[in-house]
Amino acid sequence: MTNPILVTGAAGAVGYAVCDHLVKRGCKVRAMVRKADERSARLAERGVEIAVGDLLDLHAAHRAIEGCDRVYFGMSVSPSYLEATFNLAAVAKHHKVDAFVNISQMTVSQMGITSTTDSPQQKLHWLAEQALNWSGLPVVHIRPTAFLDTFFLRLSMQSIRQHQQIRLPFGDGKISPIASEDVARVIATVLEAPADYIGKIYELTGLHSQNMDDIAEEFSRALGQTITYVDVPWEPWRKTLEDSGMLTPHVLAHLATMALLIQQNRYDRLTQDVERVSKTPPLGVREFVHQHAQAYRAET
Repeated sequence: MTNPILVTGAAGAVGYAVCDHLVKRGCKVRAMVRKADERSARLAERGVEIAVGDLLDLHAAHRAIEGCDRVYFGMSVSPSYLEATFNLAAVAKHHKVDAFVNISQMTVSQMGITSTTDSPQQKLHWLAEQALNWSGLPVVHIRPTAFLDTFFLRLSMQSIRQHQQIRLPFGDGKISPIASEDVARVIATVLEAPADYIGKIYELTGLHSQNMDDIAEEFSRALGQTITYVDVPWEPWRKTLEDSGMLTPHVLAHLATMALLIQQNRYDRLTQDVERVSKTPPLGVREFVHQHAQAYRAET
């Protein structure tokens, strides 16, 4: 293969890791980012071609895809997600790409015309999948479950560092969270040789489906100290996130809905798709925490 693979959302955790995997496999990569920064500079140093542009800009999408045979579509949680999907799909169809790999969400498998959720983002993912299926593009849908990086690193790091507690409103619900690195490895595998994957859906989970007490025990073993789970009430937790100012209303609604769905055991899912595609099992919670141990330890 001589043409580059386009990776959108390359500044995000999954997109950046997809670029990393593809480069290691000897693939030519074009990374689309909204703005040049340190992360894009590091990719450029490794031979990745950088395309700066907004997915909502049809001309920028055209420039990014031109000359690429394969496309990975990923975008951060955004109310403009569906518009970006249509933009990229229209341009990809114009250029007759060989593969269009779309990252979605596992909740889409439980959704339909009469069955949806209160998350605006999950609704957009369901609609995006419908549109891509109608488009006639050679699509592969990748549906990961909740990310370890979100609830168990970004949103739990401070409470673990300061109080040795995981404070989340998940009740007794079970969850099989996955590392972004595992999702990226699956996507890179599909992009490298997509022929056998076209038209299929892959639902990605972590190593085990566990309740929060079990996950706290995994944290304890990885960190060598007692970490406990505190089942905080949902509304005060949601309000704390809102008041923090760190999330847009769209992202907040998405994460708050996910928390309620976890309470309802809607995330008690387990598949073998990570290992089936990438030939490597996903990280367990303990291994993930061990990798990020320094972030969880209190500063001394």
